[in-house]
Amino acid sequence: MKLIKRTLLGLIALVVLLVAVVYGVSESRLRRTYAVAGATHLRVTTEPAQVARGRHLVTAVAKCVDCHEQDMGGKTFIDAGPLGTIYASNVTAGQGGVLAVYTDAQLEAAIRHGVRPNGRGLFIMPSDEYQNLSDDDVSAVIAYLRTLSPVDRRHGTSHLGPLGRALYTAGKLPLVPAERIDHARTGARSAPPVGATREYGQYLVSVGGCRGCHGPNLVGGPSPEPGAPPAANITPAGPIGQWTEAQFFTAIRTGTRPDGSKILEFMPWKSMARHTDDELRAIWLYLQTVPPVQSAKT
Repeated sequence: MKLIKRTLLGLIALVVLLVAVVYGVSESRLRRTYAVAGATHLRVTTEPAQVARGRHLVTAVAKCVDCHEQDMGGKTFIDAGPLGTIYASNVTAGQGGVLAVYTDAQLEAAIRHGVRPNGRGLFIMPSDEYQNLSDDDVSAVIAYLRTLSPVDRRHGTSHLGPLGRALYTAGKLPLVPAERIDHARTGARSAPPVGATREYGQYLVSVGGCRGCHGPNLVGGPSPEPGAPPAANITPAGPIGQWTEAQFFTAIRTGTRPDGSKILEFMPWKSMARHTDDELRAIWLYLQTVPPVQSAKT
Protein backbone atom coordinates (compact mmCIF):
# COMPACT_ATOMS: atom_id res chain seq x y z
CA MET A 1 0.00 0.00 0.00
CA LYS A 2 2.84 2.37 0.81
CA LEU A 3 4.41 1.68 -2.59
CA ILE A 4 1.09 2.37 -4.36
CA LYS A 5 0.64 5.56 -2.39
CA ARG A 6 4.14 6.76 -3.24
CA THR A 7 3.61 5.90 -6.89
CA LEU A 8 0.35 7.83 -7.02
CA LEU A 9 1.90 10.81 -5.28
CA GLY A 10 4.79 10.69 -7.73
CA LEU A 11 2.42 10.62 -10.69
CA ILE A 12 0.41 13.51 -9.29
CA ALA A 13 3.58 15.51 -8.74
CA LEU A 14 4.68 14.76 -12.30
CA VAL A 15 1.33 15.88 -13.70
CA VAL A 16 1.42 19.08 -11.65
CA LEU A 17 4.95 19.78 -12.86
CA LEU A 18 3.96 19.10 -16.48
CA VAL A 19 0.95 21.41 -16.21
CA ALA A 20 3.14 24.12 -14.70
CA VAL A 21 5.70 23.78 -17.50
CA VAL A 22 3.04 23.87 -20.21
CA TYR A 23 1.40 26.93 -18.67
CA GLY A 24 4.72 28.72 -18.17
CA VAL A 25 6.00 28.05 -21.69
CA SER A 26 2.70 28.88 -23.39
CA GLU A 27 2.18 32.04 -21.33
CA SER A 28 5.70 33.23 -22.10
CA ARG A 29 5.06 32.80 -25.82
CA LEU A 30 1.62 34.42 -25.68
CA ARG A 31 3.01 37.46 -23.85
CA ARG A 32 5.80 37.98 -26.35
CA THR A 33 5.69 41.32 -28.13
CA TYR A 34 6.76 42.08 -31.69
CA ALA A 35 8.25 45.28 -33.08
CA VAL A 36 6.66 45.92 -36.47
CA ALA A 37 8.43 48.00 -39.10
CA GLY A 38 6.16 50.92 -39.95
CA ALA A 39 4.19 50.81 -43.19
CA THR A 40 5.36 53.74 -45.30
CA HIS A 41 3.74 52.85 -48.62
CA LEU A 42 0.04 52.96 -47.72
CA ARG A 43 -2.29 55.42 -49.44
CA VAL A 44 -5.72 55.22 -47.87
CA THR A 45 -8.33 57.48 -49.47
CA THR A 46 -12.09 57.80 -49.80
CA GLU A 47 -11.98 57.31 -53.57
CA PRO A 48 -14.92 55.12 -54.71
CA ALA A 49 -12.70 52.87 -56.82
CA GLN A 50 -10.38 52.13 -53.91
CA VAL A 51 -13.28 51.48 -51.52
CA ALA A 52 -14.88 49.14 -54.09
CA ARG A 53 -11.61 47.25 -54.47
CA GLY A 54 -11.38 46.96 -50.68
CA ARG A 55 -14.91 45.58 -50.45
CA HIS A 56 -14.09 42.92 -53.04
CA LEU A 57 -10.94 41.93 -51.18
CA VAL A 58 -12.73 41.71 -47.83
CA THR A 59 -15.72 39.73 -49.11
CA ALA A 60 -14.18 37.55 -51.82
CA VAL A 61 -10.39 37.42 -52.03
CA ALA A 62 -9.18 37.65 -48.42
CA LYS A 63 -12.54 36.29 -47.16
CA CYS A 64 -12.45 38.40 -43.97
CA VAL A 65 -16.23 38.07 -43.68
CA ASP A 66 -15.95 34.32 -43.10
CA CYS A 67 -14.45 34.95 -39.66
CA HIS A 68 -15.68 38.45 -38.83
CA GLU A 69 -19.24 38.02 -40.22
CA GLN A 70 -20.78 39.80 -43.19
CA ASP A 71 -21.16 43.01 -41.18
CA MET A 72 -17.59 42.65 -39.84
CA GLY A 73 -18.95 42.83 -36.30
CA GLY A 74 -17.12 39.66 -35.29
CA LYS A 75 -18.32 36.47 -33.66
CA THR A 76 -17.33 33.56 -31.46
CA PHE A 77 -14.91 31.75 -33.74
CA ILE A 78 -14.03 28.76 -31.53
CA ASP A 79 -15.77 27.67 -28.33
CA ALA A 80 -14.31 24.29 -27.49
CA GLY A 81 -14.15 23.85 -23.73
CA PRO A 82 -10.67 22.65 -22.73
CA LEU A 83 -9.29 23.83 -26.06
CA GLY A 84 -10.32 27.41 -25.34
CA THR A 85 -12.50 30.20 -26.67
CA ILE A 86 -11.43 32.50 -29.48
CA TYR A 87 -13.36 35.49 -30.77
CA ALA A 88 -13.05 37.17 -34.16
CA SER A 89 -12.88 40.90 -33.45
CA ASN A 90 -15.53 43.48 -34.20
CA VAL A 91 -13.77 45.43 -36.96
CA THR A 92 -16.18 48.36 -37.04
CA ALA A 93 -16.41 51.64 -35.13
CA GLY A 94 -19.39 50.44 -33.07
CA GLN A 95 -19.39 49.56 -29.37
CA GLY A 96 -16.94 46.74 -28.82
CA GLY A 97 -15.26 47.45 -32.15
CA VAL A 98 -11.63 48.36 -32.81
CA LEU A 99 -11.93 50.63 -35.82
CA ALA A 100 -12.45 53.84 -33.85
CA VAL A 101 -9.22 53.37 -31.91
CA TYR A 102 -6.93 51.71 -34.49
CA THR A 103 -4.83 53.93 -36.74
CA ASP A 104 -4.20 52.91 -40.34
CA ALA A 105 -0.71 51.76 -39.36
CA GLN A 106 -2.15 49.62 -36.54
CA LEU A 107 -4.67 48.07 -38.93
CA GLU A 108 -1.84 47.25 -41.33
CA ALA A 109 0.11 45.66 -38.47
CA ALA A 110 -2.90 43.54 -37.56
CA ILE A 111 -3.56 42.51 -41.16
CA ARG A 112 -0.04 41.82 -42.40
CA HIS A 113 1.77 41.02 -39.17
CA GLY A 114 -0.94 39.60 -36.93
CA VAL A 115 0.10 42.03 -34.19
CA ARG A 116 -2.09 44.05 -31.82
CA PRO A 117 -1.38 47.69 -30.93
CA ASN A 118 0.16 46.45 -27.65
CA GLY A 119 2.65 44.38 -29.66
CA ARG A 120 1.24 40.95 -28.83
CA GLY A 121 0.25 38.43 -31.47
CA LEU A 122 -3.33 37.94 -32.60
CA PHE A 123 -4.88 34.47 -32.47
CA ILE A 124 -5.49 32.68 -35.81
CA MET A 125 -5.36 35.88 -37.86
CA PRO A 126 -4.23 34.56 -41.30
CA SER A 127 -1.39 37.04 -41.58
CA ASP A 128 0.85 34.29 -42.94
CA GLU A 129 -1.06 34.87 -46.18
CA TYR A 130 -2.01 38.53 -45.73
CA GLN A 131 1.64 39.57 -45.41
CA ASN A 132 1.76 39.05 -49.19
CA LEU A 133 -0.95 41.62 -49.89
CA SER A 134 0.29 44.50 -52.02
CA ASP A 135 0.44 48.03 -50.63
CA ASP A 136 -2.44 49.03 -52.89
CA ASP A 137 -4.59 46.16 -51.69
CA VAL A 138 -3.89 46.71 -47.98
CA SER A 139 -4.72 50.39 -48.50
CA ALA A 140 -7.97 49.41 -50.22
CA VAL A 141 -8.96 47.04 -47.40
CA ILE A 142 -8.42 49.78 -44.81
CA ALA A 143 -10.28 52.30 -46.96
CA TYR A 144 -13.27 49.96 -47.15
CA LEU A 145 -13.23 49.18 -43.42
CA ARG A 146 -13.38 52.91 -42.71
CA THR A 147 -16.71 53.08 -44.57
CA LEU A 148 -18.44 50.29 -42.65
CA SER A 149 -21.55 51.03 -40.62
CA PRO A 150 -20.84 50.77 -36.87
CA VAL A 151 -21.92 47.46 -35.33
CA ASP A 152 -22.51 47.40 -31.58
CA ARG A 153 -21.30 43.94 -30.58
CA ARG A 154 -19.02 43.24 -27.65
CA HIS A 155 -17.04 40.04 -27.32
CA GLY A 156 -15.22 38.42 -24.47
CA THR A 157 -11.47 37.95 -24.23
CA SER A 158 -10.01 35.07 -26.20
CA HIS A 159 -8.26 32.51 -24.03
CA LEU A 160 -6.66 29.08 -24.26
CA GLY A 161 -7.78 26.17 -22.14
CA PRO A 162 -5.42 23.49 -20.82
CA LEU A 163 -5.73 21.34 -23.95
CA GLY A 164 -5.18 24.36 -26.18
CA ARG A 165 -2.08 25.32 -24.22
CA ALA A 166 -0.71 21.78 -24.44
CA LEU A 167 -1.24 21.59 -28.20
CA TYR A 168 0.18 25.09 -28.70
CA THR A 169 3.28 24.28 -26.61
CA ALA A 170 3.78 21.02 -28.53
CA GLY A 171 3.62 22.85 -31.87
CA LYS A 172 0.35 21.17 -32.89
CA LEU A 173 -1.78 24.31 -32.84
CA PRO A 174 -0.46 27.13 -35.12
CA LEU A 175 -2.20 29.77 -33.03
CA VAL A 176 -0.06 32.89 -33.37
CA PRO A 177 1.04 33.71 -36.93
CA ALA A 178 3.16 36.58 -35.64
CA GLU A 179 5.68 33.95 -34.54
CA ARG A 180 6.29 33.00 -38.19
CA ILE A 181 6.42 36.40 -39.92
CA ASP A 182 9.36 38.66 -40.71
CA HIS A 183 8.34 41.87 -38.92
CA ALA A 184 11.43 43.76 -40.07
CA ARG A 185 10.42 43.53 -43.71
CA THR A 186 10.29 46.93 -45.38
CA GLY A 187 9.99 48.22 -48.92
CA ALA A 188 7.11 48.52 -51.32
CA ARG A 189 5.00 45.44 -52.03
CA SER A 190 3.29 45.07 -55.38
CA ALA A 191 1.02 42.60 -57.14
CA PRO A 192 0.76 41.48 -60.77
CA PRO A 193 -1.80 43.35 -62.87
CA VAL A 194 -5.37 42.16 -62.33
CA GLY A 195 -6.29 39.74 -65.09
CA ALA A 196 -6.76 36.12 -66.17
CA THR A 197 -3.08 35.22 -65.89
CA ARG A 198 -1.11 32.56 -64.07
CA GLU A 199 0.85 35.25 -62.24
CA TYR A 200 -2.25 36.93 -60.88
CA GLY A 201 -3.67 33.53 -59.96
CA GLN A 202 -0.57 32.81 -57.89
CA TYR A 203 -1.10 36.11 -56.09
CA LEU A 204 -4.75 35.31 -55.35
CA VAL A 205 -3.84 31.88 -54.00
CA SER A 206 -1.07 33.37 -51.86
CA VAL A 207 -3.25 36.05 -50.22
CA GLY A 208 -6.58 34.20 -50.19
CA GLY A 209 -5.84 31.66 -47.47
CA CYS A 210 -5.49 28.67 -49.81
CA ARG A 211 -2.09 27.72 -48.46
CA GLY A 212 -3.25 28.18 -44.88
CA CYS A 213 -5.62 25.20 -45.29
CA HIS A 214 -4.16 23.22 -48.19
CA GLY A 215 -0.55 23.63 -47.11
CA PRO A 216 2.43 25.50 -48.60
CA ASN A 217 2.56 23.06 -51.53
CA LEU A 218 -1.27 22.82 -51.81
CA VAL A 219 -1.06 19.07 -51.21
CA GLY A 220 -3.71 19.11 -48.48
CA GLY A 221 -3.76 17.21 -45.21
CA PRO A 222 -5.00 17.87 -41.66
CA SER A 223 -6.66 21.26 -41.26
CA PRO A 224 -5.15 23.80 -38.83
CA GLU A 225 -8.69 24.64 -37.68
CA PRO A 226 -9.90 22.37 -34.85
CA GLY A 227 -12.78 20.17 -35.96
CA ALA A 228 -12.32 20.81 -39.66
CA PRO A 229 -11.96 17.87 -42.06
CA PRO A 230 -8.66 17.30 -43.90
CA ALA A 231 -8.02 19.71 -46.75
CA ALA A 232 -7.95 18.30 -50.27
CA ASN A 233 -4.91 17.97 -52.49
CA ILE A 234 -5.42 20.73 -55.07
CA THR A 235 -2.28 20.05 -57.07
CA PRO A 236 -2.70 18.28 -60.45
CA ALA A 237 -2.05 14.99 -58.58
CA GLY A 238 -5.30 15.38 -56.64
CA PRO A 239 -8.87 14.94 -57.88
CA ILE A 240 -8.89 18.51 -59.17
CA GLY A 241 -6.29 17.42 -61.72
CA GLN A 242 -9.06 15.52 -63.54
CA TRP A 243 -11.43 18.49 -63.66
CA THR A 244 -12.01 20.80 -66.59
CA GLU A 245 -11.99 24.56 -66.21
CA ALA A 246 -15.78 24.59 -66.51
CA GLN A 247 -16.08 22.02 -63.71
CA PHE A 248 -13.78 24.11 -61.53
CA PHE A 249 -15.99 27.15 -62.12
CA THR A 250 -19.10 25.14 -61.25
CA ALA A 251 -17.52 23.76 -58.07
CA ILE A 252 -16.62 27.24 -56.84
CA ARG A 253 -19.85 28.92 -57.93
CA THR A 254 -22.22 26.22 -56.61
CA GLY A 255 -20.25 24.14 -54.10
CA THR A 256 -20.83 21.00 -56.18
CA ARG A 257 -18.06 18.73 -57.46
CA PRO A 258 -18.17 17.08 -60.90
CA ASP A 259 -19.39 13.82 -59.29
CA GLY A 260 -22.34 15.65 -57.73
CA SER A 261 -21.03 15.61 -54.15
CA LYS A 262 -21.24 18.77 -52.09
CA ILE A 263 -18.23 20.73 -50.87
CA LEU A 264 -18.40 21.26 -47.11
CA GLU A 265 -18.58 24.86 -45.96
CA PHE A 266 -15.26 24.50 -44.15
CA MET A 267 -14.05 25.24 -47.66
CA PRO A 268 -15.08 28.91 -48.12
CA TRP A 269 -16.55 28.36 -51.58
CA LYS A 270 -19.39 30.83 -50.94
CA SER A 271 -16.88 33.65 -50.56
CA MET A 272 -14.80 32.36 -53.45
CA ALA A 273 -17.95 32.39 -55.58
CA ARG A 274 -17.76 36.20 -55.44
CA HIS A 275 -14.56 36.13 -57.51
CA THR A 276 -14.85 37.49 -61.02
CA ASP A 277 -14.54 35.11 -63.97
CA ASP A 278 -11.08 36.50 -64.69
CA GLU A 279 -9.99 35.83 -61.10
CA LEU A 280 -11.27 32.24 -61.11
CA ARG A 281 -9.64 31.65 -64.48
CA ALA A 282 -6.37 33.07 -63.11
CA ILE A 283 -6.53 30.71 -60.11
CA TRP A 284 -7.32 27.78 -62.42
CA LEU A 285 -4.38 28.62 -64.68
CA TYR A 286 -2.03 28.79 -61.70
CA LEU A 287 -3.24 25.50 -60.21
CA GLN A 288 -2.49 23.76 -63.52
CA THR A 289 1.17 24.70 -63.18
CA VAL A 290 1.96 23.81 -59.56
CA PRO A 291 4.05 20.65 -59.10
CA PRO A 292 1.83 17.55 -58.85
CA VAL A 293 2.41 15.97 -55.44
CA GLN A 294 0.81 12.74 -54.27
CA SER A 295 -0.66 12.75 -50.77
CA ALA A 296 -1.97 10.07 -48.47
CA LYS A 297 -5.43 11.68 -48.59
CA THR A 298 -6.64 13.67 -51.56
